[in-house]
Amino acid sequence: MGVFKAAAVQMRSGTSPERNAVDLERLVREAASQGATYVQTPEMTGALVRDKEARAASFTSEDKDVIVATARRLAKELGIFLHIGSTAILRADGKLANRALLLSPYGETLASYDKIHMFDVDLDNGESWRESAAYEPGTEAVVTGIDGATLGFAVCYDLRFPQLFRAEALAGADVLSVPAAFTRQTGEAHWHVLLRARAIENGAYVVAAAQGGLHEDGRETYGHSLIVDPWGRVIAEAAHDEPAVIVAEIDPAQSLAARRKIPNLKNAREFSVSAGEAPRLRGAAS
Repeated sequence: MGVFKAAAVQMRSGTSPERNAVDLERLVREAASQGATYVQTPEMTGALVRDKEARAASFTSEDKDVIVATARRLAKELGIFLHIGSTAILRADGKLANRALLLSPYGETLASYDKIHMFDVDLDNGESWRESAAYEPGTEAVVTGIDGATLGFAVCYDLRFPQLFRAEALAGADVLSVPAAFTRQTGEAHWHVLLRARAIENGAYVVAAAQGGLHEDGRETYGHSLIVDPWGRVIAEAAHDEPAVIVAEIDPAQSLAARRKIPNLKNAREFSVSAGEAPRLRGAAS
């Protein structure tokens, strides 16, 4: 198992995929210049568009997508594994997928993953999101090999579903990916602790490239891209919401060592749940 450098690219994607592709190229080149051979971009690298009609006009099929085409060219030119954290892809059935793509150093698609868990929430500050109204959820977890490590896929809201990461760790993943566009409110509350928890629970590295700042469509995202080691230590962070690149060394042997110290993946047991009724208090009204 070889040691390699991973980079998380922090972006502030606007509504134009073409303009975002220019930013993508600049930041990916910066990551590669720092020695990164695995480079991850955030959720919705291609565009963040709240308006339904504008969103429908912005996105196209994978073979025609400007972000995918740019990424293929860069991966091949720079000789890197380039992970588009996600972008909106028009499927053959006319539905949109929130899709992650991993491109090889030859520009080929090694793996793709459609976000499983849809962000359908109402927040305290009045923000309301219904991702399921725009995107068709995926149904399959994905792991694949990179540079002597095994990568597990997730996107943003998936972070709140630890069973996904556990399944990927049990399938061999020692690097877990969480490209995201966390809102500022939820990011301030939970971003760091959830990412560190997923690393600790699974004895795995976590690489999480984030969107950050105030976007053209009016949303505000948290930023703070992170790379966490298998012991739960933050080893790289963009401690702000500006576009940036962070780089850290990934050593798969450290995942193996963490799992030997705390062998919870091996020690897990099947169990059932018994749910009894609470006893009624004496004198309680019927």
